Amino acid sequence: MRWTRTLQLVDVHCAGEIGRVVTGGLLDIPGATMADKLDHINKVDDSLRRLLCFEPRSGPAGSVVLLVPATKPEADTGFIVLQADQAHAMSGSNAMCAVTAILETGMKPMVEPTTEIVLDTAAGLVRAVASCDAGKVTQVRLEMPPAFVLTKAAEINTPDWGRVTYDICFGGVFYALVEVGEIGLAIVPEYARALATRGVALRDLIAQQIEVKHPTTSALDGLAYVMFHSENPDGAIRTCTTLRPGRVDRSPCGTGSNANMALRHADGRAKPGQPVTSRSIIGGEFVTEFVSETMIGRHVATQNRISGQCWIYGISQTGLDPTDPFPRGFSLSDTWGG
Repeated sequence: MRWTRTLQLVDVHCAGEIGRVVTGGLLDIPGATMADKLDHINKVDDSLRRLLCFEPRSGPAGSVVLLVPATKPEADTGFIVLQADQAHAMSGSNAMCAVTAILETGMKPMVEPTTEIVLDTAAGLVRAVASCDAGKVTQVRLEMPPAFVLTKAAEINTPDWGRVTYDICFGGVFYALVEVGEIGLAIVPEYARALATRGVALRDLIAQQIEVKHPTTSALDGLAYVMFHSENPDGAIRTCTTLRPGRVDRSPCGTGSNANMALRHADGRAKPGQPVTSRSIIGGEFVTEFVSETMIGRHVATQNRISGQCWIYGISQTGLDPTDPFPRGFSLSDTWGG
């Protein structure tokens, strides 16, 4: 066996959503800040993302988490999420995967009943408190980046679904939040393919119509996802984030739930300390709690706390043979859907 690169990964899932955490073989990504590092992957060199996220070494489901040296002294590690479309600043489910991998493999000593880990992300510091029992992380609670509404109740005319109303909200990345009835579907497993296809198409239409810019950090610009939502009779929010090139998030989506709380706050429906359950297409749950108000630029923002649980299911190595004909990977629409 002859590899020019070798990477060690801890394979984790969060409520069914895969988050593979790179724990060895990566020294750093160029950049003085996490926003610079994110920009480097997205604008200068995306070879690592393609190596780890595309076939034949990966598949359409899941993400890969990079742990790199922190750029702020109060943080334990830097954090970047690699996905099929690009690198992203933040993901709640993947942050939970990272914290679980760090503690359950001993990268940081686990202290019971709780251990704190601080992640340095391009969206700001994310403080995680892990509940620990008998060597197992039983819950991860994240102090999420401030969430805010950028554009409320915007409309777009679509060729297939007529007029669709959406809200642009930031929860760590930017979302277009769409009530699922707007496209004539429900958030149930049998509609996963249709939700993925329509969500990605709708995201592309909205991105052509509106420029999405973060008020303080340009590396966070751009619409990342469409998240469909609905309310269950028990008060839980049913969520379905759709990811390019064409799949749905298996988890309730942490940054999406964070964005949704900002929308609830703007509608006068968020009360401090009142928990809101987000429920995924396969029934997994996160709990979101509105903590306080803050400001991001001129936008009123919410400081929210999200909790969930992860499970490690494997440890693996990924390498690159210098004669491999697919060093940058590939994707095909038969499997990837886009």
